[in-house]
Amino acid sequence: MAELTPGQDGPPYLRIVAEIRRRITEGRLAPGDRVPSTRQVAAEWNVALATATKALTMLRLEGLVEALPRVGTVVASAPTPAPTAPARGHRPPADPPAHELTTERIVRTAIDMADAEGLAALSMRGIAARLGVAPMSVYRYVPGKDELTLLMADAAFGEEAYPADVPRGWRPRLELGARTLWSLHRSHPWLAQLSSLTRPLLVPRLMVHGEWILSALDGHGLDHTTLFNIHVLLYSHVQGLAVHLEREAQAAATTGQTDEEWMDSRAHALQGLVDSGRFPTFTKVVGSFGDGYDLDLDALFELGLTSLLDGLAPVIESTTRR
Repeated sequence: MAELTPGQDGPPYLRIVAEIRRRITEGRLAPGDRVPSTRQVAAEWNVALATATKALTMLRLEGLVEALPRVGTVVASAPTPAPTAPARGHRPPADPPAHELTTERIVRTAIDMADAEGLAALSMRGIAARLGVAPMSVYRYVPGKDELTLLMADAAFGEEAYPADVPRGWRPRLELGARTLWSLHRSHPWLAQLSSLTRPLLVPRLMVHGEWILSALDGHGLDHTTLFNIHVLLYSHVQGLAVHLEREAQAAATTGQTDEEWMDSRAHALQGLVDSGRFPTFTKVVGSFGDGYDLDLDALFELGLTSLLDGLAPVIESTTRR
């Protein structure tokens, strides 16, 4: 642990900036390499998450690093050289006046952080550090993290809308609704972590998508319980697959291994299952993959959507014909 001690000069976040900057300029971190995440910085230097966030924010402002969605913070492709240590007496920029903050700016910053680092890394202090303001400034606009995540979800679900020229037929409308939701979850994987089917999000812009699906099913003779069940089933298909997008990123951050590396490390256990002779069908199928099975969530989404709609067609169309 590169713990910062009181005897060292400068604020802790500037000392962290200087060390990571040195690693980049010395070539120990090359363009495209991942730099320590907010939590890794906090652990390595024994500082608060807000301090770690402030350090990474300054590195971004200097152009040395950049945040990539679902990847994290990496060394920028063409980092700009900077001094290896801050000048003595250097002071961080003063907080901007509170009137420059808006709820929309806070929400957008929070969305960017969650997209890049996952929902678990999100904190009110971290957002304040990213914005360069005092933590209490953020609370003047948003009471807390729970309220913030609702605002984030509402904003994210509002990023895509439906055409005024409505497709004809229930199936094209359901396909468009499901694919729109999948696209939004693809862009913001943390959305799938916010709620369960039994405790749904009640935000207006998510309701827009629900209204689209419900209206596609309305008028086909379905009783309201069946109609709503189909709506829930379609949403659960999207959410059930999308939840793995965020878990995949979390697992990679926790273990430091890609999915391929993780599977390679379990090759011995997999071979043991194959060699046991207890699972002949599994052995036959897995053996046919050659270079291995490529888990494609987009392909699974399309297969599941087609299967669901094929299965629902007799239910919907039989009531329509009555």
